[in-house]
Amino acid sequence: MNRTNKRKLVTFGRIITTGMTNFIRNASLAAAAIAVMVVTLTIVLFSLIANATFTNTIAQITNKIDISVYLKDSATKEQQQAFVKSIKKLPDVASVSFLSKDQALQSYIKDNAKNPQLLQAINATDNPLPATIKVKPRNLNQIGTIKNFLVLPANAALQTADSPSYNGDRKQAIDTITHATNVLRTIGIASVIIFTIICALIIFNTIQMAIFNRRDELTIMRLLGASTSYIRGPFVVESAIYGVLSAILSMVIINAAFIASSSALQATSLGLLDINFASDYFGQHFLQLLGLQLLVGILIGIASSTIATRRYLKFKTK
Repeated sequence: MNRTNKRKLVTFGRIITTGMTNFIRNASLAAAAIAVMVVTLTIVLFSLIANATFTNTIAQITNKIDISVYLKDSATKEQQQAFVKSIKKLPDVASVSFLSKDQALQSYIKDNAKNPQLLQAINATDNPLPATIKVKPRNLNQIGTIKNFLVLPANAALQTADSPSYNGDRKQAIDTITHATNVLRTIGIASVIIFTIICALIIFNTIQMAIFNRRDELTIMRLLGASTSYIRGPFVVESAIYGVLSAILSMVIINAAFIASSSALQATSLGLLDINFASDYFGQHFLQLLGLQLLVGILIGIASSTIATRRYLKFKTK
């Protein structure tokens, strides 16, 4: 290692050390900035976890939704096969499965194994269930398009009077969760922006006060030949420490909230939020979420302090 690189390394180490010393010295001034940054990062973290949880809930409900097409007993095997092929060709269809009358009966018996009255009624008669085509859509918003195809005169002629049908209540549940997700995302983004601005302003003012308190010391450093980056560096490091501590505190708060909800409250859900999945997601992605929190916190701190030092040190250090 040559002299120049060694000198740069020593200077960098001194900047880090001075920044940490300044943080301890200005702990009372930093408290407000850290508090607001903790709130900001907690909102960011909660929004990410809630969005992932709602997405998972929507996916689970979506997998349970299909369109049932009931075929008349008079439909021939060739007509059934041709109808199935035509449905598979639709671009909005994810999958198609065919159940013959016997398979439909076995499926009904399996689904109602705990209801002896229904089983007794179905066994008392010849198989009344029609052959059924189960259609899973790619996108729930395209269910209407699929149904429009199914009710075309040529296709409707092969179906019973109550065909096609689908679980509309599940579609409504998905619409509700999707709406809640969009609202939460909008509120989360707005809250993050507002608190980020507040946090940046508080850090800005904190650095301004620190510069004012050390104005004589900084002037002497400048007169002795200290570079602008050497003088500004500790303030940037100090603000970065705000971000690091705030990120760690936000993770502790969210973790404590999950522990409280699962143990003290013994809750598995909070409204539309699946707490069990959210807690598992938090645990499985802990390092990624911590890294993101650290990155956001440090960026907010560095950006705020850089603007503050550029504004207030360019005159006070000449």
